[in-house]
Amino acid sequence: MLSDLELMRYHVDVLFNHNTDNRITVINEPPFDVAPLIFIGATRDGSVVRYLNSLNAEIIERIEHVIRKNPTNIAEVIKIITLDQTLNDLSFGPTYAFPDLKDKTSTKAIKVTTENKELLKPYFPYTFEDFAYKQPCFIIVEDNKVVSICCSARQTSKADEASVYTNEDYRGRGYGVDVTTAWAAEVKKQGRIALYSTSWDNFASQSLARNLKLVQYGTDILLS
Repeated sequence: MLSDLELMRYHVDVLFNHNTDNRITVINEPPFDVAPLIFIGATRDGSVVRYLNSLNAEIIERIEHVIRKNPTNIAEVIKIITLDQTLNDLSFGPTYAFPDLKDKTSTKAIKVTTENKELLKPYFPYTFEDFAYKQPCFIIVEDNKVVSICCSARQTSKADEASVYTNEDYRGRGYGVDVTTAWAAEVKKQGRIALYSTSWDNFASQSLARNLKLVQYGTDILLS
């Protein structure tokens, strides 16, 4: 069984592309926007910290000194960053791993392949356009339209991060649990780790995590 810290390392590798110095460069999904200035993945086993490749070395050294003492002393980290540049965004959120799925069954989820991906086009055009990056992908069709979807938001050869959405008119029917379970089972079948993360202010996403009985292994802190 992987430790929380190991899961966090897989998670950050899924989220961002890295250069040879292990600095983050871009977000690991189209259109490959610039990564945040700092990523801190805090777990009870320790923290994973990554810096944007363009961040000043002196700033990094000062931040490292703070993080070694207390990885969640964000106020001091912000103070150091803003001496050098403007900070535009700060986000926090829980990170989750999937439990054993051996006894889980999916009742309505349909696997999307190159043969039937046209189903996505009217309802999820961006997923359709970037389909090569989004597999595996599962949907639920109700009233002749795609009402729920789960696909890989980002992935590496080791792990995938889930992206889930259910049409507001069709929520409360268990569709989010259904498609996400099917997606996670397929990711594991393909030999990779299924991961899920969200923000603290996304209550619907956290509710889905509870319904899926996901296990929280850490917290993301991103400064941009």
